Amino acid sequence: MKDFFDKILALFLIILLSPIFILVALLIWFSLGRPILFRQKRPGYKEKIFTLYKFRTMIDERDEKGDLLPDEKRLTKIGKIIRSLSLDELPQLFNVLKGDMSFVGPRPLLIEYLPLYSERQKKRHEVKPGITGLAQVMGRNALSWQEKFEYDIYYVENQSFWLDLKIIFLTILKVLKREGISQKGHITTEKFNGNN
Repeated sequence: MKDFFDKILALFLIILLSPIFILVALLIWFSLGRPILFRQKRPGYKEKIFTLYKFRTMIDERDEKGDLLPDEKRLTKIGKIIRSLSLDELPQLFNVLKGDMSFVGPRPLLIEYLPLYSERQKKRHEVKPGITGLAQVMGRNALSWQEKFEYDIYYVENQSFWLDLKIIFLTILKVLKREGISQKGHITTEKFNGNN
């Protein structure tokens, strides 16, 4: 039933929020150019790889070696505003509609992290990844990696309709307060290296 309600709600929100989609897309187009969307492969349920969608907030500026510059040097002024309002996450409604994601679940992380997980941390892939999750409402990027994983695992082991409702309600409050968007000393969060 969760999958059914996820898809119905995603379709409803895509239609309802279509003016915001158009406005954000136009802002990105005029300020950053194309592409409008950021696409990245991420592991989902049972570690199946899917394409995650977000609104683009960074430029692709590189150094003399051809490597991308650090996030803080590529994030634009418009990008900061879009991120502070969590509008960059809106295209993930299409991921929910496709069935790759749910509204609530552990956030989908980078593929490169897969071999770094402990057996306990791998449990986060026993459910679909979510647009929001318990770790997001308990601190988001202000949490350490170990704290995030513990919240993810707690969700997997205790998921329920009421827990999902609580997380969605708390997510709305967090977005309105703009809390936990970045980790101290980082634009978003430091990379996971298997120990931190």
